Amino acid sequence: MVGLFDYIWRNSRREQIWILCFVVLSFPFYYFSLDVPRYIITDALQGRAFAEAGETARLFRVALPLPDWLGGPRTLFEGIGLDRLSYLFALCGLFLLLVLINGAFKYVINMRKGALGERLLQRLRLDLFSAVLNTRPEALRRIRPSEAATIIKDEVEPIGGFVGDAFVQPVLLAGQALTAIAFILLQNLALGLIAVGMILLQGVLIPRLRREQIRLGRQRQIASRAFAGKVGEVVETMAEVANHGTSAVEKSQVAERLEQLFGIRYRLYGRKFAVKALNNLLAQVTPFLFYAVGGYFALAGRLDLGQLVAVIAAYRDLPSPVKELIDWDQQRLDVEAKFQQVVEQFSLIAAAPVEAGADAENAVRLPETGEIVARGLSVVNPAGDLLLDRISLSLPLQRHIALSGGASEGAGILAQLLGGAIAPSEGSLTIAGLALSALPAEARGRAIAYVGPEPVILDASLRDNILYGLRRVSPEVVNPAGWTIDPRRAHAANEAELELKLVEVLRIAGLADPVFRFGLASKLDPATPADIVRRIPEIRARIRDRLIESGAGAVVEPYDPARYARNATIGENILFGVPVDPALLGANLAGHALTRQVLADLGLTETLTWIGRRIAATMLEIFRDIAPGHVLFEQYSFIAAEDFEEYRDALTRVEAGTAGEADRARLIGLSLLYVEPRHRLGLLDEAVEERILAARAAFRKRASTESAHAIAFYDPEHYCPAAPLRENLLFGPVAHAAADEVIRDALAELGLDGEIYRRGLEQPAGYAGRLLFPVMKAQIALARCLIKQPQLLILDNALGAFGRTEARQILGRIRAAMAGRSLVVAGRELKLGDGYDLHIAFEGPRLAAVRPAAAEGQAPVAEERADNDEIRVLRRVPIFAGLDTARLKLLAFTAERTVFAAGDVLFRQGDESDAAYVLLSGTADVVIDAGDGPLRVSQVAQNAIVGEMGLVTDDPRSASVVATSEIEALRLRKDVFLALLAEFPQMALSVTRLMVKRLRDNAASAGQQERSGSGRSV
Repeated sequence: MVGLFDYIWRNSRREQIWILCFVVLSFPFYYFSLDVPRYIITDALQGRAFAEAGETARLFRVALPLPDWLGGPRTLFEGIGLDRLSYLFALCGLFLLLVLINGAFKYVINMRKGALGERLLQRLRLDLFSAVLNTRPEALRRIRPSEAATIIKDEVEPIGGFVGDAFVQPVLLAGQALTAIAFILLQNLALGLIAVGMILLQGVLIPRLRREQIRLGRQRQIASRAFAGKVGEVVETMAEVANHGTSAVEKSQVAERLEQLFGIRYRLYGRKFAVKALNNLLAQVTPFLFYAVGGYFALAGRLDLGQLVAVIAAYRDLPSPVKELIDWDQQRLDVEAKFQQVVEQFSLIAAAPVEAGADAENAVRLPETGEIVARGLSVVNPAGDLLLDRISLSLPLQRHIALSGGASEGAGILAQLLGGAIAPSEGSLTIAGLALSALPAEARGRAIAYVGPEPVILDASLRDNILYGLRRVSPEVVNPAGWTIDPRRAHAANEAELELKLVEVLRIAGLADPVFRFGLASKLDPATPADIVRRIPEIRARIRDRLIESGAGAVVEPYDPARYARNATIGENILFGVPVDPALLGANLAGHALTRQVLADLGLTETLTWIGRRIAATMLEIFRDIAPGHVLFEQYSFIAAEDFEEYRDALTRVEAGTAGEADRARLIGLSLLYVEPRHRLGLLDEAVEERILAARAAFRKRASTESAHAIAFYDPEHYCPAAPLRENLLFGPVAHAAADEVIRDALAELGLDGEIYRRGLEQPAGYAGRLLFPVMKAQIALARCLIKQPQLLILDNALGAFGRTEARQILGRIRAAMAGRSLVVAGRELKLGDGYDLHIAFEGPRLAAVRPAAAEGQAPVAEERADNDEIRVLRRVPIFAGLDTARLKLLAFTAERTVFAAGDVLFRQGDESDAAYVLLSGTADVVIDAGDGPLRVSQVAQNAIVGEMGLVTDDPRSASVVATSEIEALRLRKDVFLALLAEFPQMALSVTRLMVKRLRDNAASAGQQERSGSGRSV
């Protein structure tokens, strides 16, 4: 365990020694500052220095009191002769100088302590963060993210404040206190003993009283940490809180924690102020004793007035260092407790963290050939559940291997072990002879990539998320982020080649289309030196030609300043641009002063009001009987359900001739949203379109002078900065999805598609990927691992977010990209015949079968060998054919193996149905009591099951079963059999069919035997 003082000294030894030397150097000046007031009172004011010298006295006389054998006392400096007033002012000036010197010492010491504390606090936080990075994954799961952040950010703050005081403060305060006590003792022994006694009393009482204060402080720290963890948990699970309506419950829990925290803090305040009151009382009692005892000595002539004043002045400064020294000791106990809690929480080790540097760039590569070898590998979770049970196997490198099983079964656990997501409890795991646990983190991260079922997304752009594995610290490059992207880690020679590899990885992961759409939805600054902006006319023409060539020329209706765009709204045709001012968006355009003026000047106000009336009347009629929350409102209605009444009232006022400007503006706003080909209400003709084109020209002319900043107008020869890239490239209303493929092809021909991908990769992912769909999160995780070209890629149920077809396509592309490299795929849907070099099946925590590629499509020899005779027989029973090996093993494990001799009865008709029997060998007759004697209805042999009908119907045995030869059978327990029936509907259906068939056969057999008069047995 790391000690606080050991940690501080190890990381700040040189600076601590420097400050301590400075502290020791300050003590003589502090002593002189205590002694000078005595000379001021005694020599200057009382005149002792002038008793023999007359009107003048010498100040600053320096002499060496040498013994006689060395020549006797020797004067080095005779001093300065001063009169009484000058003598007084000289001593006062000396005192002021000493005060300034002491203040300078304190300033320098405090500044160095502060810098030392901040620097070591920075180091401590970095060490704690490094400890988090090096924590075993299963241990890290027990730490809440919010608590870890709170500890590193807030809880270590007091530790940083204590660092500068750890060694310097006790030396400084103790030195000042001892200096003051020594001075008092030199003046008067009795007063010195009083001062020492009061200090000892403070030193004994105050720490005892503060123990409870420290205990409450620790409780406050734990309660505050729990409170922060609870708040963080609620924030992270806000969706579930809203989903289940538990906000009141969460609020009550937070209120309860706050109340608990208040109680602790209130008791802490009470204890703190009680200690402070006692400390102040003791500090005031000592001056009283000095005045009383010192005054007595002064009156008795045993102490002059100057000495008494100097002693009182010295003691005035004494409580402060003593009190601060006691505070330092209490702070030490508190900080040590916090430090140990932090160390235990993060397992901070004594060794300094290894810095990533040149060695990181020369990280060890895994051997290209060899095997992944597991020996006695077991994993036990904190609850004691066995997740992996002593498996031993060898997996060849540079092969594609399938691990069949779920994420929480052996397949997923082994994949997590290979990926470093968990650590083994027992056994060893090596890759080409190198212990996986001994691999340096840098080498492991470079060579191995793991994608789990829950992708981790950073709060950054898609590019930063995907290229995360290519980051490296570069001391020679100045970067505010502290890292750069190294193309060599993606096996790329430069940035341009990295961009090509990035696009290829997007294609493999299925991200190319979404990223391209994000890029088309982005906006470019015309001032940006981008080829797309400069070549926009050429690109638009190329896209138009490609659309025509593909027979989709009618998909886009190009914007033409002289033509009405029929697939755009009336408002868009008037604006012929992209509004920047929200007042010009959608229906708001109808209320804009410039719009109203243009419409009035061209006589369009009444026309558009009439169109709005027709639209409103139609909407009110069509959606009259539709529920307000229906999806049809959002998809087809011009009017929101909550606005229906307002429009109905507006129509009433218009028809009555009492409509106001607000009503007309509302109806014109509706008309501005109208598109004739889409809504097909027959409200536009060529004449109205011509008038709207005239309004477009008038609007642009006036807006260029009055509102030039409010709208970016369309221009066939220029890029529109307010419109997204897609609209700029197509330059006309279009069904976007139908044209994206054409845009991609056209830009690829011109070599400009990379710019769109770069723009799309700047799309933010949000905190924990909250701005992305689950499928995109999984795609980003795959792309992040693929871009770094790993030697070993592990997919641990990583395709669960995809549909079955899409998952198979992505996996196929990944396998093609990983050709010649190692790929381990763990999943429940993996089957034989998928082309893997090795197929390994798990059943729960145990290894079930290992099938090499040569064995695929053949009988599962390895599995058959793993099965014992009982399991093989159970597998051949038709009703158990659909059970997996684990369930068959359960049947065999719970069954009782029994032997019957020829003539023995397995069970009798009328007995309780408590078990079924599977014949491992031998034969038996099924006999019923026909009243006039036993009647054999059938014969059963090896692999047959008898007695199961009674278990299903819960009736007594309907027949007797008698051994006709020696029989070895498995007695299946009723509870296990019924549990399997409930779990597997297919098994229940097989049992039902068997029962029907057996009843039909038995009835036919009994009827035939009765007619022939044979078949009776004794």
